[in-house]
Amino acid sequence: MPRPFCRLLALACLFCLVAAPVLAQSFETAARAAILIDHRSGDVLFEKNPDEPIPPASMSKLMTALVAFEELEAGTLSLEQMIPVSERAWRMGGSRMFIEVGTRVSVHELLQGIIVQSGNDACIAIAEALSGSEEAFADRLTRRGIEIGLTNSTIKNATGWPHHEHLMSVRDLSTVARQIISRFPQYYQYYSQLEFEYNDINQHNRNPLLQAGIPGVDGMKTGYTREAGYGLVASAERDGRRLILVVAGLETIGERRREAERLLEFGFRYFEEYRLFEPDTVVVEAPVWQGAAPTVPLVAGEVVGITLTRQARDTLQVKVVYDSPVPAPIEAGQVIGHVEMTGAGMPTRMMPLQAARSVERAGVIGRMTSTLEYLVFGAPG
Repeated sequence: MPRPFCRLLALACLFCLVAAPVLAQSFETAARAAILIDHRSGDVLFEKNPDEPIPPASMSKLMTALVAFEELEAGTLSLEQMIPVSERAWRMGGSRMFIEVGTRVSVHELLQGIIVQSGNDACIAIAEALSGSEEAFADRLTRRGIEIGLTNSTIKNATGWPHHEHLMSVRDLSTVARQIISRFPQYYQYYSQLEFEYNDINQHNRNPLLQAGIPGVDGMKTGYTREAGYGLVASAERDGRRLILVVAGLETIGERRREAERLLEFGFRYFEEYRLFEPDTVVVEAPVWQGAAPTVPLVAGEVVGITLTRQARDTLQVKVVYDSPVPAPIEAGQVIGHVEMTGAGMPTRMMPLQAARSVERAGVIGRMTSTLEYLVFGAPG
């Protein structure tokens, strides 16, 4: 067969290649660290000190909840399961659910205590139920964090209680939030719950954007300690687009709300998601070498798109890259090439393309015909 060559197929018109202003870089926030991302694509719309390990306070309870959700998914835990309350859990200070020593509380109630009330006592109860001790559970959280891609996090407890080594970056917190939203929509509804009553004590969700009814906001978690300052992980969905925001190190409750709201509004106002191809849409028909069919359709397994400012959209270049012709046999689902997206002020992004169907190798006569055609006309495509 001929030596494969790289084929570039332009899929979008080029406008001007003048460097467009990146609005995210000119936006300012009083937060010590912040990140704003598009939930579906993971594209970063704004960042400030995103990888600095900082005290996360109760925002790290997202990891406690994530592991509990994974246990529910695995069937090793159920919402109806009754968890015993130890004296350590009962004595835990800070924000509390007010569970009582010697009693049993359902996982369903404990999750509401963790998420709605930010209950440290509920976190300890879950940690002891899942790992025997909070220390063992914290080690598990750190290991699990590494597995899901956290790069600047060390978790020393289940609650976010001050500890000089208990640190997470805002990028890592956004990663955990994205995992919860993507993988556990059936439990994400806890984060939009405005209040929860347990032991005749009613407490309101501490998320200021949720309580204020900011359009689209439906989660997720606040945090505060003297060392950490005021922080918030928030998520909002508008017109089918979801953004995730993390801010940390703010000085007052009011400042936390104002900065979080400003950043979310900025993200929805100045950025748009440009969807190029939907899942399983044929992107290109790739020529096949010595196959039973002359071409094979290439598709993406997920949405191919990118979130950009309107100005940056004018510099977007989109290409399909694959070795042509593709030698048979080809299996359905086999990765053949990728879509490459480049533009001013943005890193190159690549999305894999796979064969939509299998193509068997041609018979002897078909292979001879294909070789003759190559010798006469050159490589197909």
